[in-house]
Amino acid sequence: MSAGPSLGEFEQVVLLAILRLGDNAYGVTIGAEITACTSREPAPGALYTTLDRLEDKGLVTSRLGDPTPQRGGRAKRYFTLNSKGLAAITRAQQSYRRLLEGCELPGLNYA
Repeated sequence: MSAGPSLGEFEQVVLLAILRLGDNAYGVTIGAEITACTSREPAPGALYTTLDRLEDKGLVTSRLGDPTPQRGGRAKRYFTLNSKGLAAITRAQQSYRRLLEGCELPGLNYA
């Protein structure tokens, strides 16, 4: 197995939220997806710091959308998981699945 960048728990959560959101992944929707799926409300500073770190690691790319009057003429910054990011989250999740094999956790079934 090739070693790629190490991912912290919150980095994994952010990458999975971006993956789930597809073309609609920008700061607000990523935060809302994390809250909806995990019941954790990420602080905006922590979220944007993590997004910048993931981009610095080469796991996501960002692009600016069109400026809108609703945002005072500012553009949204959209994030996309690239092939390196997909490989990193896949490795991390495979590791978790291997660790879970043979474990019994109340209310969870792993097929």
